[in-house]
Amino acid sequence: MKVRINENWAETAPDTTLGGLAQAYKPGSDVLILNGFPSPSGTVLSEGDEVFLIRRGEQPNQEELEGLMAARHTPGVHARLKQACIGIAGAGGLGSAVAVALARIGVGRLIIADFDVVEPSNLNRQQYFIDQIGFLKVEALADNLKRINPYVTVKTHPLLLTPDNIPDIFAPCQVVVEAFDRADMKAMLVDTVLTELPQSAIVAASGVAGYEPNNTICTRKVSRRLYLVGDSISEAKPGSGLMAPRVGIAAHHQANQAVRIILGEDQ
Repeated sequence: MKVRINENWAETAPDTTLGGLAQAYKPGSDVLILNGFPSPSGTVLSEGDEVFLIRRGEQPNQEELEGLMAARHTPGVHARLKQACIGIAGAGGLGSAVAVALARIGVGRLIIADFDVVEPSNLNRQQYFIDQIGFLKVEALADNLKRINPYVTVKTHPLLLTPDNIPDIFAPCQVVVEAFDRADMKAMLVDTVLTELPQSAIVAASGVAGYEPNNTICTRKVSRRLYLVGDSISEAKPGSGLMAPRVGIAAHHQANQAVRIILGEDQ
């Protein structure tokens, strides 16, 4: 009979137990998952069962992890994501969440630029840990991404972005994600990318503060290469600060739009 073992189909004898399968295919497995649930080793398998055999703490090699991701995304989609390069301008609440989302799905290369350090006030919404306070954001974020997916290439630039350095830093990128707080920096980045990087699309954000309704965050196509995420009005101010839930909604809009552009689904 056929069962699926760590995302690969295999033939096995009738009446095979979960423990017997583990012994044959991955000796030393101490977590046995059958059809999504931890199960006893004596469980008898049935045709079409899906099994994951895991050794606690073991890190999959690149081929294994790529295979698992391809099975989840479909091979064609995963191959295109793996070949992509996405730039992230700013590593705060938006940028750090965008980077985490893209690393989790296996985007091949991320280029991240930010000059700032992790501060205590950042922890209410940004993808850092309390023991990273005082570290450069790009360095702390690169460490966190490595723990999520060590096979994504992450290039960091600990500097202030300007019209002079943006074209060189983001030259390889099909998409640049704008993740700044300041309106003047947002405008500068958008103008520079649209003017100096004709091969790149840009996904910007405006209006992500507070705790307004979820669905007021939306994605709009402003022009052929410019997309805008947010409600365009919710700025950070007393009584309406930047908070993890709504910033996270916007960041995942940005990450998903970047993916749609890479996959040619940007209309």
